[in-house]
Amino acid sequence: MQDLLDLESLSKQDIIGLLDLSQNMVEILDRPIKKVPTLRGKAIVNLFFEPSTRTRNSFELAAKYLSADVINVQKSGSSVEKGETLWDTARNLAEMAVDGVVVRHQVSGVPQQLADILDVPVINAGDGSHEHPTQGLLDALTITQAKGSLAGLKVAIIGDVLHSRVARSDIWVFLALGADVVVSGPPALLPQKYEEFGVEVTADLHRALTDADVIQVLRLQRERQSSKELPSLWEYHLRWGITSHSLSWAHPDAIVLHPGPQNRGVEIDSEIIESSRSRILPQVRNGVAVRMAVLFRLLGGGHDE
Repeated sequence: MQDLLDLESLSKQDIIGLLDLSQNMVEILDRPIKKVPTLRGKAIVNLFFEPSTRTRNSFELAAKYLSADVINVQKSGSSVEKGETLWDTARNLAEMAVDGVVVRHQVSGVPQQLADILDVPVINAGDGSHEHPTQGLLDALTITQAKGSLAGLKVAIIGDVLHSRVARSDIWVFLALGADVVVSGPPALLPQKYEEFGVEVTADLHRALTDADVIQVLRLQRERQSSKELPSLWEYHLRWGITSHSLSWAHPDAIVLHPGPQNRGVEIDSEIIESSRSRILPQVRNGVAVRMAVLFRLLGGGHDE
């Protein structure tokens, strides 16, 4: 691995290696003093051209816990606002002897294009509707911690699948690790192409949740939708919202995930978020561990012995 641009192209061995390394990083987060010298002397640039709280801050903390130096660049206040292209911004930053670039962008494919022109590792922190690979890894890690393995589990991904880069990364990693995946939501937000990969696609929430072991709830990405794609929020909650009633269709020990931010009372009820079946906060903590593992692997940690 020279870059981390997607999960679709990773082998099962690559994925398992990153998850094992991430679990080691979880142990570092449990220490009173979390900082380790692994990436001391390395410099990382976070290029975030879309709003982010969890991902940007966890990448920054991950780098700092590994003793790397971090530069945060956002569109607001950068030379891009003055007309400079993203490519020129990235090249100029690379010339400052940085060792890695983390990029989030609203256009799919931007991380790949940066990887093509830069000589340092590029990590995709979410590009358009394409992928969000570290989110997929942290979701897999969270499920593995709760269930021991993804093999043989039924995982239901519910919501705005069409516009979700999280759904794409989740699907690739869940399938690679042996899960059965079903996606559900409003018909206009369900891409049928996933059936080609063995994913069940259904607008029937009851069918999707019946006997599910894991439920991944997706945010409604209204900023990427046309008005014709989405019913009213009231209707959406009634038909596809995760409530105590709809959760009863799943296995009694089913767990609930959400990549955030959550729209309480729309795609998920507050009582589910706060329940013992929720793994939403562990997802956030695992996000730091996964990003530590990715930075370690790409910027100086080499391969596991």
